[in-house]
Amino acid sequence: MCLALAGCAALAPPDAPAPPQPAEATAPEPEPAPESVRRLPGTTIASLGDATRPGLWMRTPLVTGERRGRVTDPATGRSVVLDLIPLDADPGAGSRLSLAAYQSLNLPLTALPDLRVEPAG
Repeated sequence: MCLALAGCAALAPPDAPAPPQPAEATAPEPEPAPESVRRLPGTTIASLGDATRPGLWMRTPLVTGERRGRVTDPATGRSVVLDLIPLDADPGAGSRLSLAAYQSLNLPLTALPDLRVEPAG
């Protein structure tokens, strides 16, 4: 029976249109983001980082490579440009902010502010 059905296609007239083929849906691939800014701009809850480490910096899971960034406190509008340093954690895990950055943003040291992080420049 299989052989009989296989031969049926050969019996179709030569000028018969071919059955329609399903179209392949392909979405254009997004432009690759630079590896260090894959999750920026973004927001993160910050806590005080290592107070013995000097400088303006934020350890955050929002970047995968070191780069300059701007951190803004939406509650006050204050911002600071600092070094963004990768933190090996899930994006929702929060970030660690330097003592100098806390002071630049005029934040109480016990605050857990929700900050906006974006590339500098």
